[in-house]
Amino acid sequence: MNKAIFPGSFDPITLGHVDIINRGITLFDEVIIAIGENSSKNYMFSLEERIAFIKTTFKDNPKVSVVSYSGLTIDFCKAIGVEFILRGLRNPADFEFEKAIAHTNRHLSTLETVFLLTSAKTSFISSSIVREIIRYDGDYKKLVPDAVRTK
Repeated sequence: MNKAIFPGSFDPITLGHVDIINRGITLFDEVIIAIGENSSKNYMFSLEERIAFIKTTFKDNPKVSVVSYSGLTIDFCKAIGVEFILRGLRNPADFEFEKAIAHTNRHLSTLETVFLLTSAKTSFISSSIVREIIRYDGDYKKLVPDAVRTK
């Protein structure tokens, strides 16, 4: 069974993330959305809220699950028996950043990283942009799945 993790903070999950996950489940038997815990980050949404957003968004898809973890992604993958990391790329800057991480992970483990380009209609969306719009009471609802729209 080919499983992949899709790691990130998902603060909050966006339609860009949903696009990558939906396309990822056509490639893998299971996609595990792995929310990394980073003690140096200040999150807008609690871990419990982020997990709930994801569970609600994918409640009808048994090929998608969500977990949280701390520590190195490669150690987490080894612990749960996952050999693939799924990542989305929006632009050349994302590619350069993600390429360095993928090379490092590959050097330190046997993990393979699979990159998917975001669709043109979601390539401009990022969680940081969504958070900024929310902070200033802007209309963020076209950028996130229904589960987040209730916030």
